Formats: sequence, structure tokens, C-alpha cells
Amino acid sequence: MLKLLSWHSPILQTRTQNLNLSHLAPPLLLLCSSLCIKHSSTISDDIYDPPFSHTSKPSKSKSPIKALASEKEQNLPVHSDLPFDFRYSYSETNPSIQPIGFREPPRFSPFGPGRLDRKWTGTSAPAEQFADASEVFKEQNSVLGDPLTEEEIEELVERYRHNDCSRQINIGKGGVTHNMLDDIHNHWKRAEAVRIKCLGVPTLDMDNICFHLEDKTGGKVIYRHINILLLYRGRNYDPKNRPVIPLMLWNPYPPIYPRLVKNVADGLTFEETKEMRNRGLNSPPLMKLTRNGVYVNVVQRVREAFKTEEVVRLECTYVDTSDCKKIGVKLRDLVPCVPILFKDGQIILWRGKKNGEQDSTS
Repeated sequence: MLKLLSWHSPILQTRTQNLNLSHLAPPLLLLCSSLCIKHSSTISDDIYDPPFSHTSKPSKSKSPIKALASEKEQNLPVHSDLPFDFRYSYSETNPSIQPIGFREPPRFSPFGPGRLDRKWTGTSAPAEQFADASEVFKEQNSVLGDPLTEEEIEELVERYRHNDCSRQINIGKGGVTHNMLDDIHNHWKRAEAVRIKCLGVPTLDMDNICFHLEDKTGGKVIYRHINILLLYRGRNYDPKNRPVIPLMLWNPYPPIYPRLVKNVADGLTFEETKEMRNRGLNSPPLMKLTRNGVYVNVVQRVREAFKTEEVVRLECTYVDTSDCKKIGVKLRDLVPCVPILFKDGQIILWRGKKNGEQDSTS
């Protein structure tokens, strides 16, 4: 051990020769040798056997010009020439109904502070300039080009209609949202069409979904089967000239709207309204709606039931309360009918008074 240590350092060799370690115990001798090794590593002068090697990591220096340019781009508000008001959801909101209150101040824009040159009103970011509808229609038709032939439509449908299609977008309770427009254009970079699968409340009115998809993206729905859609981008679509769509950074809080169900329904007295509610709760359910289901046939079923029944009950035990109210609003406008009760996952609908009944009462 001492011969091995003397090979590393001449100073250690002279010091160990003057020491007599024979009287030390073996454990103490081992400790002394380890100390000598540690001491030799600190006083080693050999450049080829250093105690440690210093490795310097390369410093990543960003050019100040690029960093300054990126900061300027982030500080500038984004401008978009899209000719419609920016909303979180286009298919599930009615611009004609004004809210009676807000859950957050309108100054908190979901696009972030200073990122958009439009003012957020609490429900939308209105367009500053109103575009001519005829010019917008001409521009969309120029992008779509000539209509597709039946063979071309069949080829696109066979390519994108299957469940294993990688170009798919799911539409849930939010309906056609603002950020979904950017997702559609991202798919259109490498695909001619996008497969869209709809579930939940928006499936009550598939015509509304198709309208907003074509109106907000400029595409064309070439296939529709129950809740499956194919949205075609057009023959002359250029990904480099896609519209600027600023993204919403968070989901804004929905505003407070007027009460949906009144204590006394219009055209009825308090006792008649109470009797209608009890009759609806005791009647068998017309349909059982599941959570995030496909409600394509609900409107037609309710219309047919109102031909013979005055009150209809829909069982929505496993459906969220907010979704139940959205279903009631859509049925009120589409059937039409009057929602008179939401209780314990049950929706009670009254068909309202017919014209003959109204004339007789008046």
C-alpha cells in the first residue's frame, strides 16, 4: 500500500518513510492509508492525472435582435379580418338574447390582455368593420371552386368517414367553439376534408352545426350521417393564405341570462301550472337521454307526442343539470313548447295552448 502511494507523489514518499506504522492496529492503518490517498489527490501536480476534470457547458446565447423582435410581436395586438363577432361558442349561443348580469367583469378578455385589437363585451369581441355579405360569399365560392363530382365525393367519403380516421374533431357540449376553427384549418394543411363527430346537446340541431361550420370556416359539408360530418376545404384552398384566428387562452365564464322556467307559465294560472307539473311527473317518460348521447331524433319524437299528449316528460337522470337546461332551451325553440319544470333529472314540457284554445279563452 505504501509503495503504491509513493508512486503517485514524491512528497508523500518522504513523509511515509519517516513514519513507523507497524505498531498501529489494522483498522487504524487502513484509515491512515485512506487519509494519505485523499491528501495525495489534493497535492498532485501531474497535469495528466488531475483530481477532477472541469467541463464547461456551452452557453446558449440568444441574439438580442431576435429576442427584441419576438417581444415586439407579442406586445402588438393581433388583427383579424374575419367578418363576424368572436364568441366562445357560435352554435350554442343566441346573440339576440341579452344577459342580465356577468360573473366576471367584461374587461377580462379571454384572448389575454392586449393580444387582440377588438374589445371584449363580456359575451363577444365584435368586428369593427362590417363586411359586405355578397363579397364574403364570392370569396368563399372562389376558394371552394367548382363543385365536386359524385366520384370525388365518394372517394373523400370512403377515405375520411371511418372511425380510425386521424383527421377527426369532436364536438361536445360547447358546440362550434372559436378555437375549433383554428383546429380545422390546421387539419386542412395536409388533408382535403375533416371528419367531425358530434355528441351531446348540439346534436339536437344538426342543421345549426352545419351552418356555423360552413359560415365560419368557408368550407362545405359534403357528407352527413346522423352525427358524423365531413367538412371539405375547397379546390383552391391555400394553407399559406389561411385567415388569422387569435386563440382564446381560457374559457370565459358564461353570463347570467333570464330565468328559463317561470313560476306561472304564460297562459295558465298558478293552480293549472301546478297541475301540469304533477301530471308530467306522474306520466311515463317519453325518452331516456344519456350523458353525451346522440339526440338527433328527440325533436321529432316530442313533436309527435304533442299530437296526442299535452305534457311530456324526458328522463335525464345521468345528464348534467346545465345540459338539461340547454336541452330545454333548444326544445323550446325547435318544437316549439314551454318548459315548465326541471327537477331531479326530469324535464317536463308543455305543448302550450293551440290557436283554437286561445281564441276560445279570449
